[in-house]
Amino acid sequence: MSASSAFNDEKGGSSSVGEPEYGHDPASGGIFSSDYKRHDDLKEMLDSNKDSLKLEAMKRIVAMIARGKNASDLFPAVVKNVACKNIEVKKLVYVYLVRYAEEQQDLALLSISTFQRGLKDPNQLIRASALRVLSSIRVTIIVPIMMLAIKEAASDMSPYVRKTAAHAIPKLYSLDPEQKDQLIEVIEKLLADKTTLVAGSVVMAFEEVCPERIDLIHKNYRKLCNLLIDVEEWGQVVIINMLTRYARTQFLNPNINESLLEEGGGGEKTFYGSDEDEDEDEEEKEKKAEVAAMAKRKPYVMDPDHRLLLRNTKPLLQSRNAAVVMAVAQLYFHLAPKAEVGVIAKALVRLLRSHSEVQYVVLQNVATMTIKRRGMFEPYLKSFYIRSTDPTQIKVLKLEVLTNLANETNISTILREFQTYIKSMDKDFVAATIQAIGRCATNIGEVRDTCLNGLVQLLSNRDELVVAESVVVIKKLLQMQPEKHSDIIKHMAKLTDNIQVPMARASILWLIGEYCEHVPKIAPDVLRKMAKSFTNEEDIVKLQIINLAAKLYLTNSKQTKLLTQYVLNLAKYDQNYDIRDRARFIRQLIVPTEKSGALSKYAKKLFLALKPAPVLESPFKDRDHFQLGSLSHLLNAKAGGYQELPDWPEAAPDPSVRNVEVPEWTKCSSREKRKEKKVEKPFYSDSEGESGPTESADSESDSASGSESGSGSEESGSGSESEESEEGSESEEEEEEEEEKDKKKKKKELKKPVPETESLVTDLEGLTSQNYELLHRITGEGLSVEYCFSRQPFSPDANMVAVQMQFTNSATSDTKNLHMEDVKLQSGMRVKEFPEIELLSAGETATAVMGIDFCDSTQAANFQLCTHTRKFFVSIQPPVGELMRPIFLTENEFKKEQGQLMGMNEITEKLTLDAKCRNEHAIVQRVTTAANLSRVPCGSDKEFAGRTVTSSSLVLVTVATKEEGAAQLTVNCEKMVIGTMLVKDILLALTQ
Repeated sequence: MSASSAFNDEKGGSSSVGEPEYGHDPASGGIFSSDYKRHDDLKEMLDSNKDSLKLEAMKRIVAMIARGKNASDLFPAVVKNVACKNIEVKKLVYVYLVRYAEEQQDLALLSISTFQRGLKDPNQLIRASALRVLSSIRVTIIVPIMMLAIKEAASDMSPYVRKTAAHAIPKLYSLDPEQKDQLIEVIEKLLADKTTLVAGSVVMAFEEVCPERIDLIHKNYRKLCNLLIDVEEWGQVVIINMLTRYARTQFLNPNINESLLEEGGGGEKTFYGSDEDEDEDEEEKEKKAEVAAMAKRKPYVMDPDHRLLLRNTKPLLQSRNAAVVMAVAQLYFHLAPKAEVGVIAKALVRLLRSHSEVQYVVLQNVATMTIKRRGMFEPYLKSFYIRSTDPTQIKVLKLEVLTNLANETNISTILREFQTYIKSMDKDFVAATIQAIGRCATNIGEVRDTCLNGLVQLLSNRDELVVAESVVVIKKLLQMQPEKHSDIIKHMAKLTDNIQVPMARASILWLIGEYCEHVPKIAPDVLRKMAKSFTNEEDIVKLQIINLAAKLYLTNSKQTKLLTQYVLNLAKYDQNYDIRDRARFIRQLIVPTEKSGALSKYAKKLFLALKPAPVLESPFKDRDHFQLGSLSHLLNAKAGGYQELPDWPEAAPDPSVRNVEVPEWTKCSSREKRKEKKVEKPFYSDSEGESGPTESADSESDSASGSESGSGSEESGSGSESEESEEGSESEEEEEEEEEKDKKKKKKELKKPVPETESLVTDLEGLTSQNYELLHRITGEGLSVEYCFSRQPFSPDANMVAVQMQFTNSATSDTKNLHMEDVKLQSGMRVKEFPEIELLSAGETATAVMGIDFCDSTQAANFQLCTHTRKFFVSIQPPVGELMRPIFLTENEFKKEQGQLMGMNEITEKLTLDAKCRNEHAIVQRVTTAANLSRVPCGSDKEFAGRTVTSSSLVLVTVATKEEGAAQLTVNCEKMVIGTMLVKDILLALTQ
């Protein structure tokens, strides 16, 4: 059978002896399949001379792997194609090899030379894939080859390859830990990389290989803080967690003065004391001395680098990635001053509402935070109210948070909520609610009686579990003030006939025995009843019956002597050895005989000693010593690989270790001087031209914080420490003011480009999206609707365009049930409807967001906009520029992609620019208004790049300006229909 016929049979779904996943006969797969010809068709396709068949075979193999199917027997056939010249085939071959290289080490070793050649491939994806496969072969014999490959990749011109090298470092370290020193050198080199693509990966490698080498972070600290906003999301999480631990070792505790005041605050009260102060203990005098020393101490001034970290992480609280928000929240909780921690509360509450899948982790962290920082979550109390649809574990955590937030002001509201929760059908949740009521009563004395009375009412509940849990909690509350609640003890004694839950019966018996002097008439009768049913009781109840008998024997032996002997005789022959031992021990202790020792004299002290009231504490009380968001914090136990959160240093380490020498050219104030200095630098010395924009960012940050290094080094060589401490403060303040002025000037001059989201900030300042009318208020009988394309990613579906709609009710009556119906779309288009607006009151405005997949066309999406009384036919038609999303390309990448889209994929038009549109800022603003594209930094012309939302087709635009307003517009687009329409829109924008 030829390869083509095998391919056709496979496409047709033949189920004779081929791949069982594609068969239609159930008996053709599983244990009844004939494996001797398994995957023969795929092997023939891989042996074919046609790249199309090889590509189809590799796609199907990779699809099998994605579905969890075993394709390891194809390894010899696949590995032969590792030298294939077709790029697409080679990519998929490398994907397969990464998956099976560790399982098929012997065969993979035969292709080592091919992988080494792949490391020299012109295509960066192939170089990265070759390194990824090489690091996946877990054989110690190739460690030197892997080390050499990682070192070469760390110096690669492509940041993607350097990122892959960072990923390979932990793999090699786990294979051969003896390579640690050489790997640290590579990590140090990659930490100095100025591209955002590499930052997160190299920090992860640092964390796994040498987290103790904190000296490697010093010189890169400010750069990491400044790059953080542009690093990919998972890299942000890694960097933030690392910087949290770094900051705990390098900066002082910003709350140190407050903590000292809290510990020794009572010392100031003795200022106007009497002569009795002479008799105070030495400890109190020491506390006074500490407070006095603290008063003399200078007020805390935050280190500028500490402030830099807090300032640069704060915007990430708005991230759409829940893990990033959680990372910033834990950083602020562990590092920020008490007055500034409150900013994380709103972000965490937003996570609870919008990300149901992370509620458990968020609530775990919030529960820990509310113990020490209760005030910041009090405004959001209602956000922690429990819904009937919440899982039990979420309900319990919300209960924990509500209990921690309870105080004298809001306790009445919280107790009303708890009263509703007790009626739930979820028994575990009801039990947790009763425990929460007990904790509230313990912490807030004003409501103790109210809670106790409420729990007593629950004793008449029909549900045994509710009654049992109430008894256990009441027992703990009564231990605080037993003399005031003898009536409750009597009431609980009457329940022994009805309550059958062992723990509840045992708790009642313990209470009666412990406070038998408060119920002297009832206690002996309870013992009589319990003696009757002793043999049928559970073990935990029997033990408490024995204890009750012993206590009554010691306090009221006249009435209970015979009962006690009867109970002890029954227990003496019980099947449970604990009960037998307890009975023998108590008999010897309370019934003195000749053989009894001296211990019997102390029986009353042993049994009737005052016992401390139980402290009902939160299970999250001591979890804050674990880093929030970590697995150890979640488990409340140290997990493998966990790095302890360091304690704050007592004295601030030397801040000069973070100073970095600023290159001379960055100190020039004019563009002409900087350009002259740039000529001396090697061309694209580090990262294919991408280091240019980020170096300007680094130089700005370094100059902002590094001026201290220059002045500090000079002063240290010429002046003494005392002169620095007295005279240095004024000069530092003047230098800081000058630095702020310099920074403002540099921001105006440099206009530094930043990848993706911030690349257009300077050029598009004040730019707003255009509003379109969807429904006029006259046509809509008082209801008017406008919409705009927000140019924000539509989070439920990345292939949809986000459309923001604004509804205004100008009528005198309310509009209800605003929703969409009867959606009519062209082939391939899809719509994600906006949530129904249940009520829009007269004179009010509401907004909603819907998503539309226009399938890369400007065809209109038609639908009915419905209220509770009317239906209106409306349609949304997008301008061609709204079908795109911006992407970041360097100048080199732009030229390369443009060179591949010549000829049929290029449209060129000459034009004369409008008089108001002859400066760079105006051109950029008008082009980006007409099309949602991103500006390419450092280009000689005005260059823009983007991709279509649905098919990710590349769109490149160039505006080359000439003299006297003449310009040339070039559009390169994979889809010529879109390119043609885009040319018209941009021409219109530039000539009017």
